[in-house]
Amino acid sequence: METKQKIQITVEKTINDTVEKVWDFWTNPEHITKWYQASDDWHAPYAENDLRINGKFKTKMAAKDRSAEFDFEGVYTNVILYKLIEYTLPDCRKVSISFSGANGKTLVTETFETENLNTHELQKGGWQAILDNFKKYVEASGKLERLHFETSIKAGIEKVYRTLIDEKHYSEWTSEFNPTSYFKGSWEKGSKILFLGTDKNGNTGGMTSRIKENIPNKFISIEHLGIVQGDKEITSGEEVESWAGGLENYTFVQDQQKTLLSVDVDANSEFKPYFLETFPKALNKLKSICEE
Repeated sequence: METKQKIQITVEKTINDTVEKVWDFWTNPEHITKWYQASDDWHAPYAENDLRINGKFKTKMAAKDRSAEFDFEGVYTNVILYKLIEYTLPDCRKVSISFSGANGKTLVTETFETENLNTHELQKGGWQAILDNFKKYVEASGKLERLHFETSIKAGIEKVYRTLIDEKHYSEWTSEFNPTSYFKGSWEKGSKILFLGTDKNGNTGGMTSRIKENIPNKFISIEHLGIVQGDKEITSGEEVESWAGGLENYTFVQDQQKTLLSVDVDANSEFKPYFLETFPKALNKLKSICEE
């Protein structure tokens, strides 16, 4: 019987940090649960890792709306500190990850054997997306902290979703952040959107962002790119470098006659106290509007 030759695919990324830090963030379960997902509507709620030859690892990957989940797991066949990790998956496919550090940067290269359920393009895209997410997480560490808020609303999931992004109601529930709050743009995936308001002197300001993902009644991800000052959009420089690229994610889950709305928002040290104070108030206002 002829044995079908296994296909290998390689993805790689250069991380702007030391190999020691990259290795720690790659192998420490505390960090794995923060970056191991291919898209923002999935997450890794649990990870365990016995990093040694014959040691096992397991990372639970789950949709945030609880519609699906699976365990990604395997057994290590080779571990060379700061240089190489090799493991075998339950279906006997082999994976190799190399780490090459120099001048404060680290090249991470993953080579994996393909499976037969999905196209090679889809598999490569998924593995690359996870690696891209890892790069973003490592390089943002120390700059951004993810804050979590949630509220249970006595209303259907579609009503909560629509109320959150409706032009009139958006201005109402976000008035806790700024009494003159409003948005300009589209909530469609990939669209540019501005979140605006005026200060006490009547000057317009806010954030320029894009809708990274919008799955109706399930998930919205907003990526903040810079700030708005008057008629100018600023997306580079010291004013924005500490938080540009931060995400603001909304997850909607139906729980019998209620909707559980979860918010995960990236905040730097300057805005963390502000968000901790105002987000609960804003979500309470959204809850009141939906339950009217």
